Amino acid sequence: MTGFGDASGSDTGSVYSVEVRSVNNKFLKIGTRIPERLASLEPEIEQVVRATLSRGSITVTVSCTDTDAGAAQEINTAALRKYAEQVAQASGGGIEAVDMSALVTLPGVLRPPSDGESRLQRAREGIIPLVKLSLEHLVAMRTREGISLHDDLEKHLVFISERLEQIQAFAPGVVADYERRLRDRMQALISDSGAEIEKSELIREIAVYAEKTDIAEEISRLGEHLVHFRDMLADESGRPIGRTMDFLAQELLREANTIASKSPDAKMSRLIVEIKGAIDRIKEQVQNVE
Repeated sequence: MTGFGDASGSDTGSVYSVEVRSVNNKFLKIGTRIPERLASLEPEIEQVVRATLSRGSITVTVSCTDTDAGAAQEINTAALRKYAEQVAQASGGGIEAVDMSALVTLPGVLRPPSDGESRLQRAREGIIPLVKLSLEHLVAMRTREGISLHDDLEKHLVFISERLEQIQAFAPGVVADYERRLRDRMQALISDSGAEIEKSELIREIAVYAEKTDIAEEISRLGEHLVHFRDMLADESGRPIGRTMDFLAQELLREANTIASKSPDAKMSRLIVEIKGAIDRIKEQVQNVE
């Protein structure tokens, strides 16, 4: 499910900002965007996310702005001078003519502040709570969307149940209609040819047709799946149900396809098409369920 949450805070020497975004995904996929000097915090941030969410593509963006002079990196003067001497020797000029500012970016010239470990610990204490707060905001947003999603899924389930009841009412008439049409055709053949047809042959033909078009089991299973789906919608335990709903939607579609393959009646076929359309919408919607 899509969502967004953010939070910011500061301590005596830094300002921190955290944003968490989520988009649909069948599984939990976490990506982080964090300053390189804070990269060691990534495992902790991912652990916090996994403890809160179980599905979706999650992107956590962390920014940190230092506000004190102690954050400045130290210049390794020995390395800087060595670079300058090499450049001066290669160019044939004096060391005074070398642009020192251009050499500062070379490897080994700048060193992290001597209190880097304590700064990392301060950052950990400032950022991790902000990640948790951002996740709370994201979950609150997803919860609001979830209420609307719940109502939409329930509407589709009601639609399918109504169409299934109509199919169940039509089903017995399909065999009866086939028997009537078969008798009419046989009577016509008898009238034209004068041949006699055994009653047992008629009964056997009707029985075979009834067996081929029997959808009682499929209707029963589809109805059970609808009950299961409703039970999950009513579940208030907070456990993840998105993947189970996704699987159940596939089962709904499988039963609907089987009914469609066994239904020669035009009215029933039209109802099945409507049911399959509702199931497709359910399959799309459950991708948003945690």
